[in-house]
Amino acid sequence: MPTCTLHPLPYRPDPGHYFGRLRQAPGAILLDSARPSAERGRFDLFSAWPIQQLQAADGESGQAFLDRLRQGLSELGEARLPDGSELPFAGGLIGYLSYDFGRRLERLPELATDDLKLTDAQLGLYAWAMITDHALHTSQLMFHPALPHAERLRLIDLFEQTESPSVETFRLLAAMQGDLAPEHYRAAFDQVQRYIQAGDCYQINLTQRFRAPCQGDAWHAYQALRAACPTPFSGFQQLTPNSALLSFSPERFVRVSQRQVETRPIKGTRPRAEDPAEDLRNARELQASKKDRSENLMIVDLLRNDIGRTCQIGSVKVPELFSLESYPNVHHLVSSITGRLADDKDALDLIAGSFPGGSITGAPKIRAMQIIDELEPTRRALYCGSLLYIDVRGEMDSSIAIRSLLVKDGQVSCWGGGAVVADSNWEAEYEESIAKVRVLMQTLQGL
Repeated sequence: MPTCTLHPLPYRPDPGHYFGRLRQAPGAILLDSARPSAERGRFDLFSAWPIQQLQAADGESGQAFLDRLRQGLSELGEARLPDGSELPFAGGLIGYLSYDFGRRLERLPELATDDLKLTDAQLGLYAWAMITDHALHTSQLMFHPALPHAERLRLIDLFEQTESPSVETFRLLAAMQGDLAPEHYRAAFDQVQRYIQAGDCYQINLTQRFRAPCQGDAWHAYQALRAACPTPFSGFQQLTPNSALLSFSPERFVRVSQRQVETRPIKGTRPRAEDPAEDLRNARELQASKKDRSENLMIVDLLRNDIGRTCQIGSVKVPELFSLESYPNVHHLVSSITGRLADDKDALDLIAGSFPGGSITGAPKIRAMQIIDELEPTRRALYCGSLLYIDVRGEMDSSIAIRSLLVKDGQVSCWGGGAVVADSNWEAEYEESIAKVRVLMQTLQGL
């Protein structure tokens, strides 16, 4: 099998040092472990100038699009990394699936307004990437064997330059405002409660959107938000010169490594507090909360079923349940579900069987998605979709795109939500939806 070539560069803990040189290039995309750890967020990965861009076409089914992605990987061709390399990517697909890509996999109503007009899916096919390993403190260019020699030389020259491009500032032109007044949120909440009492569902992730007019460079906004809210599944994708995706997600969707599968749902949240004693009380209250554990367990059961569609019978396990993870703005309860891909399945089959992530829909999943479409006035776009890579070896990692923003048409949008169950309180859920994105909105307001 052909072997990829690696070209070392000076280690930089912030990928912006290198990514800033090409962030406005066609297909520029960064998957950023802004909060590195041994298990999650070890690597940064970015690329640009894809061999081809693959977008979901009008009327195309989700399965047909995933088949096109599989064909793209086949056309790029198999490759392996040099012996001893632990890098996660050997060339392949990088991009996003919006939450609304789920409409192409399941039959759903079309009640929510599609006012942002974001393409349901866009992934580039890349024959090179810059990969930083925060465990080994290395930054390397990875070249797939299909990349022409002249292009390799051009990229080496680009990244060995010492000059850094200037960045235009970003600012809001007005304060961010929610689309839902409290009374409208409560009306949606009350309808969820009626559906729960009727037996339609057990849990619904109810979301509200915040928006403001803006101007300037979204990359400047990304850098400021990254500093304020570092998370292990961050990302930036330049869509056009005036539009971009910005994500600061703490949540993994699904990972495939040597055919081992892991998903890590978040369900259960408490706000951080400046006073250390109060902050500790919040964390302990979350860990002891029967309600939050119940919410988490519902989603664990849902995801066991989802990944079980493509994993070997008997391989699905729950090695981690109700772990506490703390971020600058919130504490979370997180669980882990693992499995092993069946011999006749691949990472794209796993997506087909489990997208969108159950932690941001509710249970049962399809009925929850139908209720979301009925009660949320606008489509979610990137929010609760995924930023991901899939390489030619079948390796994959992906996020749940919570804590995410879309800059498009002179407007910035972000979303906050939470799980509604039978014993939820509407005011607490409304405040939680704001708490989850407060640090993002306040940071933008301060630029």
